Amino acid sequence: MTDYNDISLKLRGLIGGVPHLCANLANASALIYDELDELNWAGFYLTEGEMLVLGPFQGKPACIEIPFGRGVCGTAAAKDETQLVYDVHQFPGHIACDCASNSEIVIPLHKDGEIFGVLDIDSPRIGRFTEADRAGLEKLAAIIESTL
Repeated sequence: MTDYNDISLKLRGLIGGVPHLCANLANASALIYDELDELNWAGFYLTEGEMLVLGPFQGKPACIEIPFGRGVCGTAAAKDETQLVYDVHQFPGHIACDCASNSEIVIPLHKDGEIFGVLDIDSPRIGRFTEADRAGLEKLAAIIESTL
């Protein structure tokens, strides 16, 4: 089981008090990718108008732009709620940036009450993400939001 309390401490140590957005997001994605098992992508998409644009990440090259409301990331941004997807192939409108991805979790990030972007995490294993992962990753998202 993933120790999200430990990861939270590590994340605070990496990005707490650091005023550099790109560096903070890069370190956060690297930490998540390193600490969680069975991932093939972990990173960020940042809001530009009604579009999500690729930000710092770990994994294979990814889609550069995702409109709000499209795919798992765009749905999370449009609905402003975490999307925990057991099997991405069953998700209407899923965008397959990496055909190895089979499950996904996407957590919206906020700045000043507005959608700033999303934290996107993919796994090659169907059903990889649980409600415990949702709670833990939402805690990590809150730490990231505190630096925005």
